[in-house]
Amino acid sequence: MRFLRLIRITFICWRYGLDELLLESIHHPVATFLMKMTRLGRKYSKPRGERLREALETLGPIFVKFGQVLSTRRDLVPHDIADELALLQDKVPPFASEKAVEMIEKSLGKPLNELFAEFNLTPHASASVAQVHIAYLFNGKKVAVKVLRPGMLSVIEKDLALMRSFASLVQRYIPDGKRLKPKEVVAEFDQYLHDELDLQVEAANCSQLRRNFINDPKRAGLLLVPEVFWEYSSKDVFTMEWMEGIPINRIDELKAHGVDIAKLARMGVEIFFTQVFDDGFFHADMHPGNILVSLEEKTFGQYIAVDFGIVGSLSEFDKNYLAQNFLAFFQRDYRRVAQLHIESGWVPRDTREELLEGAVRTVCEPHFDRPLSEISLGQVLMRLFQTSRRFNVEIQPQLVLLQKTLLNIEGMGRELDPNLDLWQTAKPFLEKWMWQRIGPQGFASQLKKEAAQWSGILPALPRLLQQNLSKEDCSAEILKALQTLNAEQKQRKRIAWVGTGIALASFAMVVYFVVLPML
Repeated sequence: MRFLRLIRITFICWRYGLDELLLESIHHPVATFLMKMTRLGRKYSKPRGERLREALETLGPIFVKFGQVLSTRRDLVPHDIADELALLQDKVPPFASEKAVEMIEKSLGKPLNELFAEFNLTPHASASVAQVHIAYLFNGKKVAVKVLRPGMLSVIEKDLALMRSFASLVQRYIPDGKRLKPKEVVAEFDQYLHDELDLQVEAANCSQLRRNFINDPKRAGLLLVPEVFWEYSSKDVFTMEWMEGIPINRIDELKAHGVDIAKLARMGVEIFFTQVFDDGFFHADMHPGNILVSLEEKTFGQYIAVDFGIVGSLSEFDKNYLAQNFLAFFQRDYRRVAQLHIESGWVPRDTREELLEGAVRTVCEPHFDRPLSEISLGQVLMRLFQTSRRFNVEIQPQLVLLQKTLLNIEGMGRELDPNLDLWQTAKPFLEKWMWQRIGPQGFASQLKKEAAQWSGILPALPRLLQQNLSKEDCSAEILKALQTLNAEQKQRKRIAWVGTGIALASFAMVVYFVVLPML
């Protein structure tokens, strides 16, 4: 079966001319000859990016998802291909409702009529990994029941095995293959897919994000996250509160209902930076299909997040590093940007700071004095990634999702309000965040975090000091031992010199009495 799948993949690649994409990147006479031979009888009116997108759609949902992930890696993929891959849609026909009911009953261990008061057999939405049904609990609560598409694991394992083999070939034979890290990209895709195939992971992501926003009064009115119903959820089934809203890209409809579009754009930026820098945990799939706007009276104009299969997380080091980088960019301190890259180990330690500073300035400076409507953060990032090749910048997997989400935020913000100044909206937030980290408030917060550890150490300090002060003075014995050790080392050196002298004398005698008479 794997062999037949490989034949089908090979045929589709040939049909859409993907072999040319591979061969044109190999600068070798043999590759040029093969490209000319394979081109015989084939003519393509469509650009390479469009052909690649259509090929992935033909290969099926797993390859579509891979293309979606690849579209975020503008450090690896030419911009024309990345732009085309970003158009990939994940919509596939639904599977049989009877199969969905069977999976729910098997997974939750009860008949459907004992689980839900009402269950709509017609799917509300369908994607490559799962489909959603609307249902009602016995307490009248309306819920969304997400059911995993059957047989997905065996399908993705076969395709992933082929992808790993192809990645190995690319890394071995394509120029710049090692820097592009195709094996790591496939491994990253593997992790995303397996996380999405476990709906309990998505439910946990949803629960965490909801807790981050619902428990903080300062975040009231920013983001609504559905409640998870754990008793109706498992690895194959995820039941959450039904959220009613309008997709954020229906701007005319939102305006007709009186939603403040400019405010909505600013809120999107605030939500993003709050998740990234305050929590280090963020919704990483913020395209219009996953973001709604509430029209309910109590929550009017608030964002609603749905679909939590892809989230990102950052360490304290990453958060501090990113905040300092953003602030340095906002202040046009390109020397600091270069220093941060070198200090973090993203570029080799022997990189010349002034050269990296000049490269960053060349990319960023032309954009700062232009209105946001004329600035594309995606283009700035693309230029930075192209520049990074000169300096062997290491790809940071933990920041790939952040880059993708930032591009989504920019796209949504531009669509909502072309005059939104992303820089000026974000700068006060970051400055406030940095002050909270390094100012008096940050100091007090760190003291509070360490209090649990200190509470056990501080009471014991007098006793530990008394024990150490009352110990017998052993400095004389230590000094004597060091002197003895020093004397032994000197003796070993003398023996070594004597041995070396004897060896040299023996060698000289052999040369004088044996070798020279023979000559």
